[in-house]
Amino acid sequence: MKKIVIAVDSFKGSASSSEAAEYLSRGLIQANQSVEVTKVPLADGGEGTVTAILSATDGKSMTTKVSGPVGGQMDAKWGLIDDQTAVIEMAAAAGFTQDKNRDVALKSTYGVGELIQTAIDHGVTKIYLGLGGSSTNDGGVGMAQALGGHFLDQNGAEIPQGIDGLGHLAKIDLTGLQERLRQVQVIGLSDVDNPLTGETGATQVFGPQKGVGPDQIGLFDHRLHRLADLTASSLGDDFSNVPGAGAAGGLGFGVLAFLGGRLTSGINAIIHIVGLQTIIQDADLVITGEGQIDRQTLNGKLPMGVLKVAQQAKVPIIAVAGSVSDHVQPLYEQGFDLIVSTTTRPMSVSDAISAAPELITQTGYRLGKMLLFGKN
Repeated sequence: MKKIVIAVDSFKGSASSSEAAEYLSRGLIQANQSVEVTKVPLADGGEGTVTAILSATDGKSMTTKVSGPVGGQMDAKWGLIDDQTAVIEMAAAAGFTQDKNRDVALKSTYGVGELIQTAIDHGVTKIYLGLGGSSTNDGGVGMAQALGGHFLDQNGAEIPQGIDGLGHLAKIDLTGLQERLRQVQVIGLSDVDNPLTGETGATQVFGPQKGVGPDQIGLFDHRLHRLADLTASSLGDDFSNVPGAGAAGGLGFGVLAFLGGRLTSGINAIIHIVGLQTIIQDADLVITGEGQIDRQTLNGKLPMGVLKVAQQAKVPIIAVAGSVSDHVQPLYEQGFDLIVSTTTRPMSVSDAISAAPELITQTGYRLGKMLLFGKN
């Protein structure tokens, strides 16, 4: 019996990592009864991070009411891996799908800070914070405000939330915040290495995806630059150019500067947390994948992280994606044994998304039949 490990990311917009793994497994088993499948849903710090980690660690799912990106109350999911360790997705409180039609200038990470405070109130000493799927651009200031940091204008009043408020910033006081986090380690999980500001920074690269207009980009970037300068003056250290500081609208910077935390590869951290190395040690095949595989996959995307683990274990690996670029030779050169698209005929993106369960299941079926080659 062949042992197959399915370790996939979400197919964004069409299937969560858990759903994609289930569809592939269903197709494999329908086509080939001689396979034993282990499903390991994964994430890279963005959407699905909490679910992936909790399902792999038998952790406890939690829900807390927090402030939304532009105020109001909303339910946000997070989790306890154990009594000492929490996992949070910033997107649960300040994600791209929330208040999509509101001005980015007004959006705040305040709710993220409230989630962190809730985890601290539960007695944890380590927090994994996923930095993907952000709708905000406030440099993590809202998060810090929720945790007791003060960002003041020239009159000593607290500035309004959102990057709009940063236009009035004159002084930073992190005294209360630092005391609150003294016994807690915060680890930001990110799949980008952008700095806070500049041509490759949070605003210029990711702002347009969130609705930042052409006339706002320079202004917002300037405000984040000023935030970095004032923070450096207050702390004595400049974190703005640390790789990943620009993640999640500058929340990566906030983790470093305001929380005294550190940033790490979301993919590598989650692979370690779920114990993927141990799971695939005696596997005959690994199947990984995500919504799109192209040249960008080489830049530290989740399938590359799984590839490295499979190579270390000397296990063949297949990558599956909803869309596969024409230029995949470099991926084969990196070590993938096969790269397969779930779409087998021309179709619109909307049609591919709606048909994702069938398409992914059928791809699993084709792979299951392929594994029968050579059998009598």
